Amino acid sequence: MPYMTKPLLILLCLLITGECRRHVHRVRRWTGNVETQNSLAKKPPDVTKSRKTKTEHLLKVDDHDFTMRPAFGGPAIPVGVDVQVESLDSISEVDMDFTMTLYLRHYWKDERLSFTSSTNKSMTFDGRLVKKIWVPDVFFVHSKRSFIHDTTTDNIMLRVFPDGHVLYSLRVTVTAACNMDFSRFPLDSQTCSLELESYAYTDEDLMLYWKSGDESLSTDDRISLSQFLIQKFHTTSRLAFYSSTGWYNRLYINFTLRRHIFFFLLQTYFPATLMVMLSWVSFWIDRRAVPARVSLGITTVLTMSTIITGVNASMPRVSYIKAVDIYLWVSFVFVFLSVLEYAAVNYLSTVQDRRERKMRERSLPCTCGMSQTRTMTMLDGTYSEADTNSLAGYTEEPMVPEEEQEELHEVPEKPEHMVVHLSVSSESTTTKKKKSLRALNIIQNTHAIDKYSRMIFPGSYIFFNLIYWSVYC
Repeated sequence: MPYMTKPLLILLCLLITGECRRHVHRVRRWTGNVETQNSLAKKPPDVTKSRKTKTEHLLKVDDHDFTMRPAFGGPAIPVGVDVQVESLDSISEVDMDFTMTLYLRHYWKDERLSFTSSTNKSMTFDGRLVKKIWVPDVFFVHSKRSFIHDTTTDNIMLRVFPDGHVLYSLRVTVTAACNMDFSRFPLDSQTCSLELESYAYTDEDLMLYWKSGDESLSTDDRISLSQFLIQKFHTTSRLAFYSSTGWYNRLYINFTLRRHIFFFLLQTYFPATLMVMLSWVSFWIDRRAVPARVSLGITTVLTMSTIITGVNASMPRVSYIKAVDIYLWVSFVFVFLSVLEYAAVNYLSTVQDRRERKMRERSLPCTCGMSQTRTMTMLDGTYSEADTNSLAGYTEEPMVPEEEQEELHEVPEKPEHMVVHLSVSSESTTTKKKKSLRALNIIQNTHAIDKYSRMIFPGSYIFFNLIYWSVYC
């Protein structure tokens, strides 16, 4: 037994020594952790970076009634507004409206949302917090349709600063009415406006204003429209009065649009002008070519009707005359008058032919033994070489009774068709007479009305164009 006691004592001493060392190590680790925690506790905590703090607790949402505006019962709360226009999507003349996509931002101060922050940094939230706090109830006056974009989530941003200042931004597409004046269409300029106003709060509760004046409105330089040139954007503000509720602050986004004329020159003015010029071709066509002149006149009239119908189909049914209506209807009148001109020419020619036929029946020239067939051939104005040779030696004056000679002296009218007696002495003179007869026949078949129309119609239309473009341009 004595020899067993020594080893046991040694083993016991070793165990006690190991436990002592472990205890000392644990004490050192605990002391170091305490020192680290004490050093961290010296810096003020930033609650905005704490993951364990809820937003509702941080902004004290549950401690206040956010159904009431900030400083309720006190002076009106100022709400600044600025707008960034992203795109001007469309302008509709038929519906008299425009569609615009914009970023709408509101600025105000709500001390109920103030919080402590060592770095003085703001906190940014999405649209889920908007439903729990007070925000301005701004709406678009005279809007037809509007919506907040929701791809991939609601395009709403809420930024809260430690002192209680709030930035509320949202991306909106709105379709609003625009009162357009088409009296100068398509040489017109249109001014449209997008109006913003608080729905519930009068100017005694909410003061709506442009945050930076004219600089509160910014636009993208790449904004363009196919039919319009955007001349300028500018902002205005004024009070709006409602008889049942009172006065409200109203903000205006005004922009001026000038229409591009080149499209309408190609699609409307040039075709109408060409149709009018085409109707003048009938003045150079022989008046005896009835199918050619009638078909040409009817074609130009129907084409002008189609152009007028196409222009009015894309326009609202306004009760006043537009500039394009004046041009198209005057062109239509010119085309229609060219048809009436041929009707007058044809009627007068028919009356003249009847009168000459009666004169031939009452006083026939001396046929001098010629056959009836040859005589009728001469009266029709067609001659052969044998006919002209057989008339050699006869006088050129027709035999007219004395009664009709007195009438001819009183009314010096030049008949269209003349019966001429020729005196031909040789073959060379016969050929010359045949050529002169052809030229004389062409000149006599061209009525005087056609001659005057060739000058009057183009001159009048050119004069109209000078007045039209000088007035509307």
